[in-house]
Amino acid sequence: QLQLVESGGDLVQVGGSLRLSCAASGATVDYYAIGWFRQAPGKEREGVACISRSDGSTYYAAFVKGRFTISRDNAKNTVYLQMNSLKPEDTAVYYCNADIDSSIVVRGGKYWGQGTQVTVSS
Repeated sequence: QLQLVESGGDLVQVGGSLRLSCAASGATVDYYAIGWFRQAPGKEREGVACISRSDGSTYYAAFVKGRFTISRDNAKNTVYLQMNSLKPEDTAVYYCNADIDSSIVVRGGKYWGQGTQVTVSS
């Protein structure tokens, strides 16, 4: 079965950049739609970005569009979230998620990673 492991979270200053990785095993990521979610203390989980299975179409939440980029490297069986121009509001645990279709992933799909902490400070 598919397993997902996130990495790349760190403490960064406002305006900085991070690249999060979601490494898959047990299956190839090209067979799944992959989404990134985040959750901050006291807040509900929110969707950040998604990449579809079929044609690689990408989708972004309005609050990250223009700053974050989701991509897939099938050769490395990994999905990335490049985060630029980070703001304190981006502080959260970031999770990757997978299921067979983006319409499912946007609501939270079957497979989840353990999360990686991103902290943005001034």
